[in-house]
Amino acid sequence: MKFQVTAIEFDFEMVNEEYPTEDYQKEVTDNTIASIWEADDEEDLVNEITDAYGWCIKSIDCSALSTL
Repeated sequence: MKFQVTAIEFDFEMVNEEYPTEDYQKEVTDNTIASIWEADDEEDLVNEITDAYGWCIKSIDCSALSTL
């Protein structure tokens, strides 16, 4: 299935309590929303995005795209 992410919140908190810059956080979020993701289901989508960027996801809204 193909998915379009409409909103996402990453967990950018790090162990040493240093956070990535706001520009970096915006770039990762914007790139995620701008991409079409291929996944088996929503759980797999979360795993795909986490694997791609290395950040856990706090919340996500997405929609499956029609395959017509």
